[in-house]
Amino acid sequence: MRRLAEPALVGIAAVWGLTFVMVQDAIEHLPPLTFLAYRFIPASALVAIFFWRPLKALPPAGWRVGVTMGAFLTAGYISQTLGLEHTSASNAGFITGLFVVLTPLLGALVLGIRPAAAAWAAAVLSALGLLLLSGMGGDLRLDGDGVVFLCAVAFAAHILVTGRAVARHHVGALVAVQLGVCGLFCLSFAAVAGDLDPPRGATLWSALAVTAVVASALGFLVQSYAQQHAPPVRTALILAAEPAFAGLFGYLLGSDHLSALAWTGAALILAAIVLVDVVPRLRPPRPLPEG
Repeated sequence: MRRLAEPALVGIAAVWGLTFVMVQDAIEHLPPLTFLAYRFIPASALVAIFFWRPLKALPPAGWRVGVTMGAFLTAGYISQTLGLEHTSASNAGFITGLFVVLTPLLGALVLGIRPAAAAWAAAVLSALGLLLLSGMGGDLRLDGDGVVFLCAVAFAAHILVTGRAVARHHVGALVAVQLGVCGLFCLSFAAVAGDLDPPRGATLWSALAVTAVVASALGFLVQSYAQQHAPPVRTALILAAEPAFAGLFGYLLGSDHLSALAWTGAALILAAIVLVDVVPRLRPPRPLPEG
């Protein structure tokens, strides 16, 4: 299963990168939090339908950790949305991608997980790649960039909590709970703000369908299943390829034009993913103790 877990994560990173273009178009016609509510609530309902029995049998500890996962997921999306109102997209993309470095850092400080040296090197290399991919543009602004940094912290915490939760509880039930928490929170926030506009137009409906079914329901199921076999640091490195895929699909399907610097950044991210997998295999095996 480990051999299938990591290619599946790459596939989900590619899907999330592809939907980035669709989401950008969609939130021009619908408030961002309203879009998130309409995205995550159907996704949660769909997962709950398929995993109704495990969801019904989920113990209180499973509900608590599922709500915790949903809280970190919600915090990530909300802080990213609010931060984007005060900073550039390139800054937001780079700072969000710092979860690839924050995941091993938080794992070491909070959970006592000690990643190998190759994992640290790959995380730093990936962060450099994200910086180049963002275009290295714009000055840092505390009012926007500081909020987006909270998004990176939240996503790193989500990966770490998921890694522990999927070893103890049913994956489908956990995904249904966390997506429901995110969707209901965004729905409440949008309702208070008076932004519950109905979706209109084929572009918006298609974006909601793809992001709800493929990017959310299927995407988080695949991530959670994969994390049963891939450690959190490895998961973070693979998911850090999302901005690279977003740039690629923006170039192929949209009007985005990637500079040589951006292509170099994308290559560094992919190199980091390979590095953390290949380097341990190149080490000679430890000699067996004599006797």
